[in-house]
Amino acid sequence: MTHTRYAFIKAQWHADIVDRALEGFLQLIPAEQIDVFDVPGAFEMPLLAQELAKTGKYAAVACAALVVDGGIYRHDFVAQAVVDGLMRAGMDTGVPVLSVSLTPHHFQETDHHKAIYRDHFVEKGREAANAALMITKTRESGLAA
Repeated sequence: MTHTRYAFIKAQWHADIVDRALEGFLQLIPAEQIDVFDVPGAFEMPLLAQELAKTGKYAAVACAALVVDGGIYRHDFVAQAVVDGLMRAGMDTGVPVLSVSLTPHHFQETDHHKAIYRDHFVEKGREAANAALMITKTRESGLAA
């Protein structure tokens, strides 16, 4: 039996937090059905998502990143570019590209904030897996063509 495959891209900026999204994704989708790809940061996700979607191997591509205000650049511009790029990758290829990208306004490098976001990324990973499974089921039922 052939299993449906999913791609999971995760940015390595704040990897200790972002990697938790994969943990949540794995709670609903078996590891054998997921190919995992690391990229340096959020900005690199859309192009890889588009390339993976074009292969036809994946029912969906999930992308996880944490874009924070580092004081050097306007993180809202980066976040908008990433989300727009992910949406365009999905629209251009017809393969769902799911965003598990968070852009908090007030992230602080404290143990308290890191713990909050680690837990939240697990939940967001589960939500992305649930969305991927729902989209796959809908498409397989022939309701979306």
